[in-house]
Parts: sequence; structure tokens; C-alpha cells
Amino acid sequence: MCGIVGLFLKDRSLEPQLGALLSDMLVTMTDRGPDSAGIAIYGTPSDGRAKITVQSANPKQDFAGLEALLKPADSSVAVELKSTHAVIEASADKAQAVRDLLVQERSDIRVMGSGDSVEIYKEVGLPKDVVSRFGIRQMAGTHGIGHTRMATESAVTTLGAHPFSTGADQCLVHNGSLSNHNNLRRELVREGMTFETQNDTEVAAAYLSAEMAKGKDLGQALTSALDDLDGFFTFVVGTKSGFGVVRDPIACKPAVMAETDQYIAFGSEYRALVNLPGIENARVWEPEPATVYFWDHEKAA
Repeated sequence: MCGIVGLFLKDRSLEPQLGALLSDMLVTMTDRGPDSAGIAIYGTPSDGRAKITVQSANPKQDFAGLEALLKPADSSVAVELKSTHAVIEASADKAQAVRDLLVQERSDIRVMGSGDSVEIYKEVGLPKDVVSRFGIRQMAGTHGIGHTRMATESAVTTLGAHPFSTGADQCLVHNGSLSNHNNLRRELVREGMTFETQNDTEVAAAYLSAEMAKGKDLGQALTSALDDLDGFFTFVVGTKSGFGVVRDPIACKPAVMAETDQYIAFGSEYRALVNLPGIENARVWEPEPATVYFWDHEKAA
């Protein structure tokens, strides 16, 4: 079944509240998916710095001395520990060297996401526990997406939780099931994409990454997905500056959106939106089937 939420802020004065607002939205969707939960927060990018969010099943061992271990790749590297996750900050031009050293020295650590602004946290468990574990309520940002999962086709694991990230500052959450993901996976592997799970949502994320690597923006990539992806799906996608929503042509998975002068919000059900500021004055609608909704901070500026 799964529950999806998303919040794209227009009003910068709300940015300190992003984590709290998104957390409340996600917790409200708990009964749509009690298996695992995850959230992606897009903060304000720091010039010349990159972030790598990583996860470990054995953080006490894998994170011990991690910052010192990565210093040979970048003397300015910094590591912030958050329970089973850690956020590695490095010079943008040395981020790949840091990742290479990480793989070489701590192969059990998994990268959840990377880029200039995104941090991704996901674990097995209820949304309220995931939110609390990683201090999501205290986080600020410009936009974010979240997911609570009811697994139907793959194991309940941290790697199987959403959001899935397969490109820099890009991630996706999904409610539904793709029918052509195995064939599409093989095509994407031939194009050079790599996969860590058998989850169909990872294939969707990789598809969008591949399309955007060809020069498309998020809206154009989502439009292409309507032709190339088969099955039932509602996607909410984040990029460094963008936020997109699309439903398949049948649109049997529930979805509702709201827009005010301050934000654009998405929820699998309206109850996820009821505590947002000014929701009583929002324009509220059900996104149309086979229709791409796309907003971008850079294009709005």
C-alpha cells in the first residue's frame, strides 16, 4: 500500500520548519506502511562542498575512526554521526575520491545518497521511530520527500526502504508496482547503471537518472517515464532544486496535492496535509492521471 509525502517550500521563512512539517506528514501515514520508512531533506547547498549520506548495520564498528580514515582523500572531510547513518562532507572536487576510499576501506558501509544538498535517512521501523532516531524534526531545508512502506514484492530491509537515490541530489519514492522493471533493469545496466537491490523502485529512480543524464530536466524525464514504464505507480521525486509528481494513466493509487503562496504539498491522503500552515486556504486537488507536475526553485527565481 505505502504512504508518500512531499513538501516543496516557496516561502523561505518556512525553511527552518521543513523537517518538523514533513515529519508530521509522514507519521500520519504510518498505517499505510509499518515496515520501514525514509525521508530526504534538501538543505541549502554550501559552495564547493558535497554531502554523502551513508548507512551501516554495524555503526559502532564501521564508523569508528571514519573521519581520520578519509582524510588522505580530502584533508577537509568532516563526518557527522547520526545513529546508523553518517553524513560525510567533503570538497566537491574530492568527493569521488572520498567515496572510492570509503569503498576500499569500509566495504560494508552503504551510500544512501549524495550531492550538494540532499541527506537521506531510511531504516526498518515505524516513521515516528525513524524521525526520532535521526533528528529529522530539527532539520531545515527547501524541500523534501518521505515514504512509509508496506512491502509486497521484496524483503523488508534498509536498502529496500525508500527513498531510492541513483543520481546526485536525485531521489524517488513510489507507491505501486512496475511490471517491466526486469527488462528495464537490463537495459539500464547496459547503459552503465548499477543496482543494489531487486526493488522495482530502484529501477524507476535509475531510469530518471539516466534520462536526466541525457540533458532532460525532471519534468521531461517524468514525461518520458509515462511512455517507458508499465504498471501502477505514483512517483514523487526530488532533485537539487526540483520537485515532481506523476501518476500512471490508470491512477489507481491515491494522491492529493495542495498549493498555497508558501508551499506545494503532496500526500497519499488528505489527512497528511491537514496540519500544514494555511491549509484551509489552499488550492487542493487530485493529480490527474498521466500528467506531470513539476516545480523548480531555479526556474522560479
